[in-house]
Amino acid sequence: MPERTESDSRKLLRRLRDTLAVPGGGQDRLDQITHLIADSMGTEVCSIYLFRDPETLELCATEGLKKAAVHQTRMKLGEGLVGRVARFGLPVNTADAPAERGFRYMPETGEELFSSFLGLPIQRVGEKLGVLVVQSKTKRLYSEDEIYALDVVAMVLAEMTELGAFTSGDGAMRALHKQPVMIRGTSGQEGAAEGRVWLHEPRVVITNPVADDPLTEIDRIRHAVGELRVSIDDLLGAEELDKDQKQVLEAYRMFAHSRGWLRRMEEDIMRGLSAEAAVEKEQSAARSRMEQVPDAYLRERLSDLDDLSNRLLRILTGQGRDTGAEMPENPVLVARNIGPAELLDYGRKLKGVVLEEGSVGSHAAIVARALAIPLVINAARIVAEALNGDPILVDGDQGIVHLRPEETVANAFRDKIAMQAEAQKRYTSLRGLPATATCGTTVALHMNAGLMADLPSLDSSGAEGVGLFRTELQFLVRSKMPQRGELVRLYARVLDAANGKRVAFRTLDIGSDKVLPYMKPPEEPNPAMGWRAVRVGLDKPGVMRMQLQALIRAANGRALTVMFPLVTEHSEFQAARAHVLRELHREKSLGHPVPERLEVGAMLETPSLAYAPRSFFELTDFVSVGGNDLKQFFFAADRENELVRRRYDTLNLTFLAFLEQIVARCAEASTPLSFCGEDAGRPVEALALAAIGFRTLSMRPASVGPVKALLRRVSLDEARAVIDRARAAGAESARPALMEWLSSQTA
Repeated sequence: MPERTESDSRKLLRRLRDTLAVPGGGQDRLDQITHLIADSMGTEVCSIYLFRDPETLELCATEGLKKAAVHQTRMKLGEGLVGRVARFGLPVNTADAPAERGFRYMPETGEELFSSFLGLPIQRVGEKLGVLVVQSKTKRLYSEDEIYALDVVAMVLAEMTELGAFTSGDGAMRALHKQPVMIRGTSGQEGAAEGRVWLHEPRVVITNPVADDPLTEIDRIRHAVGELRVSIDDLLGAEELDKDQKQVLEAYRMFAHSRGWLRRMEEDIMRGLSAEAAVEKEQSAARSRMEQVPDAYLRERLSDLDDLSNRLLRILTGQGRDTGAEMPENPVLVARNIGPAELLDYGRKLKGVVLEEGSVGSHAAIVARALAIPLVINAARIVAEALNGDPILVDGDQGIVHLRPEETVANAFRDKIAMQAEAQKRYTSLRGLPATATCGTTVALHMNAGLMADLPSLDSSGAEGVGLFRTELQFLVRSKMPQRGELVRLYARVLDAANGKRVAFRTLDIGSDKVLPYMKPPEEPNPAMGWRAVRVGLDKPGVMRMQLQALIRAANGRALTVMFPLVTEHSEFQAARAHVLRELHREKSLGHPVPERLEVGAMLETPSLAYAPRSFFELTDFVSVGGNDLKQFFFAADRENELVRRRYDTLNLTFLAFLEQIVARCAEASTPLSFCGEDAGRPVEALALAAIGFRTLSMRPASVGPVKALLRRVSLDEARAVIDRARAAGAESARPALMEWLSSQTA
């Protein structure tokens, strides 16, 4: 590249920095910036478009277009050439803009006079902030050097936008980090919490995007990359790493030693960027490439580069979790995503969790449920919006987050929490009482668990037992397969803590959304209907045998209840049950004590098992309906898909009729039956399930009180009559009729 271009680029960046350093309003700064960019690049027009909201761009400053259009001209994401740049995060360079496909003519700007167009995204590490545009009357394509120079300027504008240079006169963090923000995500775990933000991986704040001395910055970047390489080599030398972990770190090392990566960053520095800004520029470019790559493996490799960039930025700035910052009181964890082991490390000290990514069945959601803390997932831009220590309200019931809430919102939220606390006090008074309806029918209420820390809830909630103990959590949070001895000790402690109450251990339920970090998942187009749960156990009998041995030894002569997940046909259950009996015989032959009473049951999570032969219902010791999976397969509505997962109602009368068939089949064979899942813990749904014949329900501990309170004040016979009348009237769902009837009960 010619030396003149490098000097011009650095000169422009210095002028830009000097402009931003002068006290003044945001609009004045924007106007000065567009003027100096147009002047420096020799173009008639320079315009800056910033996002007004996630879908709308607004012309915020211009040199060369009509001033009256500023703050008046807006366009949707993807609309026109500017909208195209914003949507895809890629430059548009054309000599004849009006002839370009998608061109949108905006007469209020007067841009019909200009033919050539160059637009580049203003973005910071994947966060799209706006578009920078230059235009000229002459028909010409802008050169690679000009594109590169403007790209560097766009990078600095992104940093300055984040730092508030265009919204405040003092250069403080932008107004976005001061104003109240409501983010609507998805409920991952119910509950409400008020606290202070604790960022799992705080964003690195770059305050020096422009460098005066390129050689010093190059020395800094080389030294930091060297330190990064050493740290990765040290990690690779750890003895406890397994094969898969080593493969990940080898990919890291390959990127860290990439000459192209370092060369591109050094070129950015020579054009005027600081070392930190050069890293972020390459990181943003990698993010843009990531979005365009269809291949999942390549996307994962680009994600490795993204992670590596974050590590490098922390080395350069010294920012990160190890800087001595103290976790606030009542911390609410905010992160892009988080693994189960990391979340467990935080433990119950967290008041809530908010994630930008994740799914209702993700590892983080499973752990959050086990910890009984509110979780909101898919909270867009929460990491960019939040700062450590910000006040935050988490509404896990509605999937809503209030960041830096106004006092009126905070007060209303506190009232909600206070009402819930008051209700919990009332539920505590019912703890020792049975869930007996006014008609005399009693429903057994059990709780779901997955951690030792859940077991104290057996007494505090009033649950009569553990209807589901998720054994996969101990497999998910480790970097390698747990040993049999570890599992024996854990399961024994669970039974000790249950103090004689029944605990139903669900065997390893992996696959679909639960992937072991040390077991490479198969490539499947639809994992939810693929190789998972009991199918994995039957195909990997060594793992199943090890777990069954651990359960039998942990029982140490006490009663043991085992159930197999996602049984779809009689033969699967026969094969799984045969494994239990073989291990029982083996343990007995070795002189080990065997359970005084053994129950082997099946989870009914697919419609097919409801139509199994009578011999299945006679063979199994009990059936537990897994409501979450059964509902998704019944309605063909993926529970991970936000477009459809709430589309179908549990109280749909067709679904209730199907459940009634299951109740009838179990009754014919005298097979104990329970319902386990989120719906069991929702009072109205629990009432309907009890009304159609379920006599055991299993739910999260916090739901036991509300469900018991409702069941104790109504008649199941009357509720059943309400459902029957709704069906006879041709209703689609029993919910409206039940809600009206419940209102009359409390009137």
